[in-house]
Amino acid sequence: MTPPNELENLIELMAKLPGLGPRSARRAVLQLVKKRALQLIPLADAIARVAETARECLNCGNIDTSDLCPICESNKRANGELCIVEDVADLWAMERAAIFNGRYHVLGGTLSALDAVGPDELRIPKLIDRVSAEEITEVILALNATVDGQTTAHYIADQLEGRVTVSTLAQGVPIGGELDYLDDGTISAALKARKSI
Repeated sequence: MTPPNELENLIELMAKLPGLGPRSARRAVLQLVKKRALQLIPLADAIARVAETARECLNCGNIDTSDLCPICESNKRANGELCIVEDVADLWAMERAAIFNGRYHVLGGTLSALDAVGPDELRIPKLIDRVSAEEITEVILALNATVDGQTTAHYIADQLEGRVTVSTLAQGVPIGGELDYLDDGTISAALKARKSI
């Protein structure tokens, strides 16, 4: 027997979320319905509030419920360091690590000739403006180690040459990683970025 249309619609919508397939979505919906008062109603209320209030930070591109996110509003974060990330998920990952105390700039993607994504489709012109306006001293390129990510990093570095120090995240063997399970490119990058201990 199939669930009623409303439940099936909810299952289909949940199955579109990252990390959830049809079976996981079905289990999640069943759990929510069984615990309606404790889980479903508060979740529905929270989703409705976020749908009404979530917006992109006018300065950095982060997602928050006000025009400027708390990171951009904090004077403590105005230390001259600006970390460039591809997407909001990358910003949130950096914040989870709780090691970076500067500000961010979300590009909204990477340069891609195949997909016709140029600098103007990304937030690169806004980045160039921010470097001058906010007295940035260092730009940290925290882009994915893909061809498009590296192309974007080189383009930004060229645009900022002579204006500010540009650095990038180290690449190589992850903590807990075993050499036997790494690809050749990762091993090569790790060997080239070696440091004395």
